[in-house]
Amino acid sequence: MKILITGATGLIGQCLTQALLGQSHHITALTRSPERAAKLLGPNVELWSSLAGLSSLDGFEAVINLAGEPIADKRWTTSQKQILCESRWQLTEKIAELIKASTYPPSVLISGSAVGYYGDQGQGLVTEESSPHQEFTWQLCSRWETLALAAQSEKTRVCLLRTGVVLSSEGGALAKMVMPFRACVGGPFGDGQQYMPWIHIEDMLNAIQFLLNQSSLEGPFNMVAPTPVRNQQFSIQLAKVLHRPCFMRVPAALVRCLMGESAVLVLGGQQAVPQRLIEAGYQFRYSTLQSALTEVVKS
Repeated sequence: MKILITGATGLIGQCLTQALLGQSHHITALTRSPERAAKLLGPNVELWSSLAGLSSLDGFEAVINLAGEPIADKRWTTSQKQILCESRWQLTEKIAELIKASTYPPSVLISGSAVGYYGDQGQGLVTEESSPHQEFTWQLCSRWETLALAAQSEKTRVCLLRTGVVLSSEGGALAKMVMPFRACVGGPFGDGQQYMPWIHIEDMLNAIQFLLNQSSLEGPFNMVAPTPVRNQQFSIQLAKVLHRPCFMRVPAALVRCLMGESAVLVLGGQQAVPQRLIEAGYQFRYSTLQSALTEVVKS
């Protein structure tokens, strides 16, 4: 299968690219830095620096769109919000336009999103049918999804990846979480009762490939493990795996002072479950947090 991937140098993108290469797929990666991408992805990936000049995506059988500025790396100033939005919206819109202009379009567009689509949901259970709380993360993801869905037709199905915290030994959010625990100052944020949907990187990759190969599947999918936990439970389990204490609580006021509006990413949450993946027959390898952290974290 000939596949175009955006965001191939990110945490998920790198791992997914290698997994797909291992299955003899032909991968083309769109990247702003071909030199860096060549070092990260190896010689077997065709690299494009731009979609400029293309009139269609004829020849590609699938597009996996994972590009986007990291959402938690900087405070959400007005300019940073614009960067977060444009890094997702503009490319997704261009991809959808090229798919619609294709005589023989890709059969599937798998496009990124996040559980942030739902906003802060408190303690309620969240499935793909749940109504969102309208805040910035909803605005960001809702428009992102709408632009991707514009590519949908009788020839092209669109799957949306509403992703939680991806647990990987290669970096990502977990690397930042581990540091204070290794220094014996780790603990919950705020009251620790906010839910924290998570997924092991292996399940993330396997579920994307599941969607890639199941021609009947389309629409939004919560890319999370079936057992969401509260922040306090996550902290206790992480400390246990690392053989470190868990007694330092980070006050909510301090988090808001340091992060501003983006504090909702750690003080809010969603008790999201992968209802549609489970109904479609996907079987998780890591369905409990203990098994996932034990595999990922090296003490």
